Amino acid sequence: MYPTGEKSNVNVFGASQSGQVTEIRTGEKGESTVIITNANGNITSQEVPTGLTLKIKEGNFLVNDQGLNVNPNAGGFGQEETELVLQNPVRIIGYLFFCFCVLLNQIFLILKKKQFEKVQAAELNF
Repeated sequence: MYPTGEKSNVNVFGASQSGQVTEIRTGEKGESTVIITNANGNITSQEVPTGLTLKIKEGNFLVNDQGLNVNPNAGGFGQEETELVLQNPVRIIGYLFFCFCVLLNQIFLILKKKQFEKVQAAELNF
């Protein structure tokens, strides 16, 4: 797995320095630029790629390596699905018809085998 002390949150972008978030800009392609000002007045900007949801707002105070975005891998499959979409009813009816045909075919094969066994038994009696 991971060596001791190594984090598994590879998709979480951490703050490069402690300080206050003074500005959050959104670029043309959806990437966010977070500008952090520390207590000494040093300003750093940090980019968060497109598609990641920020969990910070302007005016928040950050600690060094604090996560700027929500971990997209946390929580597992399907937590954000809002509705359940059923299959097309015609497909379900088609599947049921297919299963019925297979069942009927199996019954006919068994009956044909029984008929063949009766013919073989009758031939042995002569």
